Amino acid sequence: MAIRLSGTRLIFVLAAAGVAAGILGAAISSHREPTQAPVFNPAQNPYPHGIYANGIIESDQAHASNVNIYPEVNGTVTQVYVSAGQSVKRGDPIAQIDDSVQRATVEQLESQARAAKAMLDELKAQPRPEVLRVAQAQRVAAEAAARQARDAYDKQRRAFDIDPRAVSRDALDTAHDAWRVADANRKTALRNLQLVRAGAWIYDIRNQEATYQSLGKAAAAARALLAKYLLRVPADGRALTVNVTPGTYVSSQGVYNPYTQANSDPIVIFATPAQAMDVRVYIDEILIPRLPAAAAIKAMMFVRGTNRRVPLEFVRIEPYVRPKISLSDARQERVDVRVLPLIFRFRAQDAPQVYPGQLVDVYIGD
Repeated sequence: MAIRLSGTRLIFVLAAAGVAAGILGAAISSHREPTQAPVFNPAQNPYPHGIYANGIIESDQAHASNVNIYPEVNGTVTQVYVSAGQSVKRGDPIAQIDDSVQRATVEQLESQARAAKAMLDELKAQPRPEVLRVAQAQRVAAEAAARQARDAYDKQRRAFDIDPRAVSRDALDTAHDAWRVADANRKTALRNLQLVRAGAWIYDIRNQEATYQSLGKAAAAARALLAKYLLRVPADGRALTVNVTPGTYVSSQGVYNPYTQANSDPIVIFATPAQAMDVRVYIDEILIPRLPAAAAIKAMMFVRGTNRRVPLEFVRIEPYVRPKISLSDARQERVDVRVLPLIFRFRAQDAPQVYPGQLVDVYIGD
């Protein structure tokens, strides 16, 4: 009998414990933590009839957007002089492309131009004094030989006239021919002396001048092309991104991007220094009729992930409706949707920690 009472008591104890646990669980499950405030409020339209659009931050430019640097020559980068975030001045080196072949070409053309110039100087310096003295001596010798041959002929002619038997007709004819040959040599020596004194023919000089100028221009063109193997900063600014490293192959189309598998990335992207930044806003074509007049356009920018709202100053409309692909450059994006770009400006101090390339929300009203 005592054992049965202990078992009954145990059952009552367990039942009571179960009821207590149920009550405790119900109390716990019914308790709710207070709702936490959002980290940032979603962008709200500040205008009665505002238009929403996506925008992208750019450096402040009179035209286009950021400064994208592409090389004009192909080759392998041997040295990089700038890094992302670095401030640079106009003319500072950016990157060196291997120029060994082009440098050898320049040296070859410059050597050919120097040789052509030396030949031109030689033609203009004629007659050479040594050659002139030789021609003068040849003339004197030819004149002396002609006089001697004439004297020999005259003597035999007089002897033949006095007594035809004193000199044979053959001997007289031989002396006459010798005189004529000697006189022709004299005339030839005289003409040669005149030719030497005249110097180079004007047509030879003109031809050599053209050759020298052609080679000089070819060397100048080669030097200009050689200078393009060293990329330089076109204007004061700050490097936003550097897409090359020594060993990277680049072309006039840009550099290969292993992530997007595209060959069109610029070598370096620069932003010009300014107290303001731009926002490029894309308006869907179906919303274009709802845009206010240019003089009445107002806009508010909302920085994603924050509660910051920045008033924008309208700058211009780029009056060309283009495919929406230009917003994110995503190849899989639909291209049958077209958008109209609008450019706004804001003071950099009004939105700290905002960078070119960052997407923002924009509402446009009047």
